[in-house]
Amino acid sequence: MPITIKTLMKRRIDNQRYNLINSVISMENTVEATPKKTKRKSVSYAKWGVIFIIPFFVVYLLFTLYPQITTFIYSFNDYYKITAGLNVGPNFVGFKNYIELFEAGHSGEILILKCLWNTIIMWVLGAVIQLGLSLLLALLFTSTRLNVKCAGFFKSVFYMPNLIMATAFAFLFFVLFDAVGPVNQIIVSLGGSKVDFIGSEWPARSLIAFMNFLMWFGNTTILLMAGVMGIDESLFESARMDGASSGRVFKDITLPLLKPILVYVLITSMIGGLQMYDVPYVLSKKQGGPDNTTKTLVMLLNDYLDAYNYGKSGAVAIILFIVTAGLSFFVFKSITKKED
Repeated sequence: MPITIKTLMKRRIDNQRYNLINSVISMENTVEATPKKTKRKSVSYAKWGVIFIIPFFVVYLLFTLYPQITTFIYSFNDYYKITAGLNVGPNFVGFKNYIELFEAGHSGEILILKCLWNTIIMWVLGAVIQLGLSLLLALLFTSTRLNVKCAGFFKSVFYMPNLIMATAFAFLFFVLFDAVGPVNQIIVSLGGSKVDFIGSEWPARSLIAFMNFLMWFGNTTILLMAGVMGIDESLFESARMDGASSGRVFKDITLPLLKPILVYVLITSMIGGLQMYDVPYVLSKKQGGPDNTTKTLVMLLNDYLDAYNYGKSGAVAIILFIVTAGLSFFVFKSITKKED
């Protein structure tokens, strides 16, 4: 049978189909023989980050934000306890509690303003010495020229008073400076007369300021030391090579670069000072004496809480918040203002 062109073409097409099918089968076998790579499940760090911070927000909402909101609401209400189980309010009275707080008492004094003045003056008396001595010690122990030995030991010693409870510290000073305490006994033995440290206005204020200074100057010193150590040493070396004196180096290099730490220390110290409570409370035997000259704003707030007057105590708390925020803003703007 003769082979025609049509037959040859048909055979050629069949051969091409056969080769194509073999190629596809070979590729499939190769793919099946290749081991499949298992996909690893990626960790969502954002999700776990949110999960880990949830407890903080829960605690903050329950024990900080909710009490703050209720305090603000109570400050506009008459809400106090007459006897056990018999409460008055809360009844909305607007700014009545705030107005009554700024009314003069029987002695003609406005008690809340006197408490505010006591708080500020006792904080200032302690803070001035605290910041001055802490800055001096920070410069002393970080100086590469002096190279003071055992700096770590001294930092531990300075910080130790901060570890003592303020109540225990105040009780210790109460015993030492009492009318029949060791300090007065030493004064009498040396031929002097007794000093009423606790029953006199300025000795009592000075004693409270001195205790606050002792408790916190170590913490302030460590913060300022960290700030000075964060300044590039090459700046000091360049200034000395140019002939700058130690005072000029401190004024033009150390102090400007230390300003952020100083602002932080000053504002936190002021906030702590305005919330002063346990030291004057123990030293004055809960009375704020003599003649309310050592009573602070927080002690006044606590007096209203002891009387179960939640409206007045809430108003004092809001006033304390406003004063603290205002003074903090003023200090921050005063120190960080731009220079020409």
